[in-house]
Amino acid sequence: MDKQELAAFLRSRRERVRPEDVGLPSGPRRRTPGLRREEVAVLAHISTEYYVRLEQGRAPRPSAEVLAGITGALCLTDSESAHLHLLAGTAALHAGAVRRDVRPSILAVIERLPQTAAIVLSADFEVLAWNDLAAALMEDFGARDRAGRNLARQAFPTVGSSFPADPPYGISDGAEFRRHVVMQLRTTLTRYPSDLAVTGLVEELRTGNAEFAELWERHDVQTAPVLSKTFRHPAVGPVTVDCDSLALTDHDQFLVLYTAPVGSPDADALALLGVLGAAQAHSR
Repeated sequence: MDKQELAAFLRSRRERVRPEDVGLPSGPRRRTPGLRREEVAVLAHISTEYYVRLEQGRAPRPSAEVLAGITGALCLTDSESAHLHLLAGTAALHAGAVRRDVRPSILAVIERLPQTAAIVLSADFEVLAWNDLAAALMEDFGARDRAGRNLARQAFPTVGSSFPADPPYGISDGAEFRRHVVMQLRTTLTRYPSDLAVTGLVEELRTGNAEFAELWERHDVQTAPVLSKTFRHPAVGPVTVDCDSLALTDHDQFLVLYTAPVGSPDADALALLGVLGAAQAHSR
């Protein structure tokens, strides 16, 4: 149980709930945003003293019933509720490190998708595997070391890093992607609290990138799925693709697929990149 993170998360969620959202009068005399602690306690059917201690990081581990009451009182989403249980220690944590080995069957799948750019991401955004079309659309990840293949580092360049300030690969949804990175890393850090690579990455970005630090302090964990994005490619120009992210739950990884409708100009651009990618792969 991470008492301090749980306390900060509860405070951040409480401050975002309007009284009228839970059937309470807003009133003119409220000096702070959101609900009062005693109001949360009443709505959650727990004592005010206990809830105050939770927000102060001094309470013992809450029960599942208490967490259910708080979830309802704070109008948490499914993702936020799951994160609450992780912080409270009532969900399974991973004692080891983030998995970085990719199943051979997944490696075979991405190589059998000639019209699809495919990558496999770890829980902390390291590109673990990719096919030739992904290398042509994005970059040859094999030319980078592990740190350079981490998309979180590319999204939030720190002082002295070699990454440009622009969104990675000229993607159209740079701001949305950065928010998604922060939210996913928060979940990953909670699930792998003893993984030095994860804790080191988060600390590096918190101290080295002001935007990351600001987003981190929001304690957000809910993210909307990205259904499409546009890559600005130096050889073929803008390429708009459908984006599907499939969870590989056994390894806690993500298979990300980029495709374009058959017969579209974007599909033609991907096909051209496929030819370029095959030529580059043959020359290596």
